[in-house]
Amino acid sequence: MPRKIPYGQQLFLLSLAGGLPALVIAGTLLVKDVPPVLAWTLLLPAAALWLGFAGAVYLKVIRPLQSLSNLILALREEDYSFGASAGSRDDPLGAVFFEINALSETLREQRLGALEATALLRSVMGEISVAVFAFDEHQRLRLVNRAGERLLGRPAERLLDQAAADLGLAECLQGEPVRTLQAGFAGGLGRWGIRRTSFRQRGRPHQLLVMADLSLALREEERQAWKRLLRVLGHELNNSLAPIKSISATLIALLGKDPPPPDWREDLTSGLGVISARAEALSRFMQDYSRLARLPQPQLQSVELAPLIHRVLSLETRLAVQLTPGPDLTLQADPDQLEQMLINLLRNAVDAALQTKGAVRLSWARAGACLELRLEDEGPGLANTANLFVPFFTTKPGGSGIGLALSRQIAEAHGGTLALENRPQGSGCLARFTLPLRVEPRPPPQPEPNGPP
Repeated sequence: MPRKIPYGQQLFLLSLAGGLPALVIAGTLLVKDVPPVLAWTLLLPAAALWLGFAGAVYLKVIRPLQSLSNLILALREEDYSFGASAGSRDDPLGAVFFEINALSETLREQRLGALEATALLRSVMGEISVAVFAFDEHQRLRLVNRAGERLLGRPAERLLDQAAADLGLAECLQGEPVRTLQAGFAGGLGRWGIRRTSFRQRGRPHQLLVMADLSLALREEERQAWKRLLRVLGHELNNSLAPIKSISATLIALLGKDPPPPDWREDLTSGLGVISARAEALSRFMQDYSRLARLPQPQLQSVELAPLIHRVLSLETRLAVQLTPGPDLTLQADPDQLEQMLINLLRNAVDAALQTKGAVRLSWARAGACLELRLEDEGPGLANTANLFVPFFTTKPGGSGIGLALSRQIAEAHGGTLALENRPQGSGCLARFTLPLRVEPRPPPQPEPNGPP
């Protein structure tokens, strides 16, 4: 295979070739018309000038190219300290050098920003309490933060390039990408929230694994739940035990009198009646709590929405509800639980509307892949929205305080949501129930830590 002539030599030879025809012609004319000594005297200086100009052309082209090559090499090596004398931007070569300098400055700023962002990311990863791992396509560890080192009980130098199976993390790289896992590691035993995602680095697939210890958060939430529950239970128990204690002391004093007062039988009967009523109220309270804490898992089946709503409306005879029908929809739901939820919401709405002699309106519509059911009343509105779904909290005389809490449990057990808010236009309350049209069954949420069975 013939050897390729370098670019610089090609340029020099072409420069020579460009002037060769003129030199040959001039030499031929001189040889014919003038003596040989004079001809050589004229040709040798012309040839020297010719070679000199060709060399100057060579250097004028090659040196800027060498400078450009050195600048590009520096950029590739991420050395942005070099620059070229740009000259005038009107000159083509000066414009090239100017753009190279501008590119160098842009890359320098981007490199500086990337270094700062990387330093910030490393600082954040080092300070957060969430363990972060990155595995390559062979499930070998390529990155770990400080929390991950504490979780596995070893420094990063002993963890990197280890297989996930050897680290006890193989199970975390399988199954659902978002889930909880009860597992023990060198750093402790607990319940972990796992999130896994995929990314590519240098064209190769990797997996990013994030593990958060849920134990502390769950224990704190449990403590807060117990506080709320004990506050409600204490309130209800004190409301019944205080009058029972007072009346019992009065009756004991009454029976200790000798002779007893003339109306002691009536006082005894009245006091025992109050004690019986309060004991019955406590019994109902415990039954309501048991009902709230033991909501069964919904048994999903196909349910036509319109007949179910008409059936619920027929149970309310105190007020005619204004119905705005929506599209015909078939839901996957537990009809008994869904009906109980709608009865609770409708009863509350009618109770509120009767206070102000207002109206109640019910409507539903399809919002994307969800059902949205709206129940509006023209009652006095919500005075305390913070405790609406707190079990046993009620503002109605004789209310049990479990209707809304139970309704929200039913909605969430079906994969939906239930929200109550004051109407933006006028007085009254708006209850909005949203339910995906296709849901998977899941266990009903537990309201608070279990109290009495």
